[in-house]
Amino acid sequence: MPKNSKLLAYALVVFGAAFCLIYPLSMVWPSGWAWHEGMPASNDYFMMIVGVYATLGIFMILAAKNPAANKSLIWFVVWSSVVHAAVMAWEAVRNPAMGGHLVGDVPALLLIAVVLGYLMKRAPAN
Repeated sequence: MPKNSKLLAYALVVFGAAFCLIYPLSMVWPSGWAWHEGMPASNDYFMMIVGVYATLGIFMILAAKNPAANKSLIWFVVWSSVVHAAVMAWEAVRNPAMGGHLVGDVPALLLIAVVLGYLMKRAPAN
């Protein structure tokens, strides 16, 4: 596996694991990772997002075995992370109570998008 593919595979595992850890992160740092007051499990919407991101994280980890065969999934992660970060940034600016997201999930999602996008651009074509 070429060096860039190895870096991409490593990033997919690390970021996939992070997506699987959103629930514990929300318990440790709720203002940066949870989108509601109270315990993480007290909000059905939040639990749905946790389930979606955990599933995506598992598929990212699986995609690390062959990134070239999983380009559409990886590009989905890149662009959906940009969109999610933009929406969360807007909501955090609009509602000061959500300000923790500007130092929590917003920069984390942008970092994921930039790193994976950069590594995808540098990865071999096949």
